[in-house]
Amino acid sequence: MSAGTPEAADIVYETDEPVLYEVRDGVAWVTMSRERYNNAQNSQMTYALDAAFRRAVDDPDVKAIVLGGAGKHFSAGHDIGTPGRDIARSFARAHLLPDHVGRPGAELLYTREQEVYLGMCRRWRDIPKPTIAMVQGACIAGGLMLAWVCDLIVASDDAFFQDPVSRMMGIPGVEYFAHGFELPPRVAKEFLLLGERMPAERAYGFGMVNKVVPRAELAQATAEMAAKLAAQASLGMWLTKQAIHQVEELRGKRSAMDAVFHMHHFAHAQNDLVTGNALGGVTGKSAAADNNKNAG
Repeated sequence: MSAGTPEAADIVYETDEPVLYEVRDGVAWVTMSRERYNNAQNSQMTYALDAAFRRAVDDPDVKAIVLGGAGKHFSAGHDIGTPGRDIARSFARAHLLPDHVGRPGAELLYTREQEVYLGMCRRWRDIPKPTIAMVQGACIAGGLMLAWVCDLIVASDDAFFQDPVSRMMGIPGVEYFAHGFELPPRVAKEFLLLGERMPAERAYGFGMVNKVVPRAELAQATAEMAAKLAAQASLGMWLTKQAIHQVEELRGKRSAMDAVFHMHHFAHAQNDLVTGNALGGVTGKSAAADNNKNAG
C-alpha cells in the first residue's frame, strides 16, 4: 500500500450507524450521519448507503427517495483522514469484483474505486425510483458524486459545490466524472482547473440545481417536491428516468466516464511514483486548510 494508508487495525469508527433511514408519506429519507466529520465518505458509509437504497427499492410503499447529510454540510467528500478511514478493510462487495485488500501497487485503488465509487454511483443513478439530493453547506469532490447521481437537486442558499482534486492532487476530477454533462464545457474547465467553490445560485443558473431556497426552508421545500413524486405511478417515473439516461448514454456519458476513470488512476499511480503517496501527500487536514485558504 502507499505511504499514509492505514492498516486495518488502525481503523476506529465513531459510529455504528453512519446512515439513517426513515420512511414518511411514501418517501424514504436517507441521511448521511457522520456529522463530526462533515459526512466524509468511508466504505462503512458507502455500503450503508447502498443498503439503504436497496431497502427503499424493495419497499413497494416507497415512491421517492431523498438523500441528505446531517449537520452543517452535505458532504466533505471521500474520507482521506479520519480515524474511520477504512480502505484497508474488506467488505462484502456489491459487484462481481475481487477484494481490493492485498492487491499490489496501483491495483489496490483501481479495484476498490471500481466498486465503491464508480460502480456504486452508477448503481444508485439507475435506481428505478426518483431521487432528490437535499444539499446544504459544502458539497465537495466525493459529495458531488452523491448529488449528481440523484435525479433532482434542491440546495440551500449557503450551499456550494467544488472539485479541488485537480488543483490539489493533479487528478482530473472525482471518479464518477459527470462534470462534462452537469456543467457547460468552459465552466467545467474552470471548475476543475481552479478548484474554486461554486455557489448554489450559479449552479442553478445553468441547470445543475433545480431549486435554491433559504437554509431554514430546505427540508420543507424538499419534502414538498418529494410529495409530488410520491403521488405519481412508479412505473411512469422509472420509464422517464430511463428515457433521459438513454439520451445521456447516446451522448457518450458512460464511455467518457470510463476514459476519465482510467486517467484518474494513471494520476494516482504517478503520484505514488513521484511522491510515494497516491494522493500526492494530501491529507484530510491539509485539504481542509488549503480549501479554507483558497475560500478567502
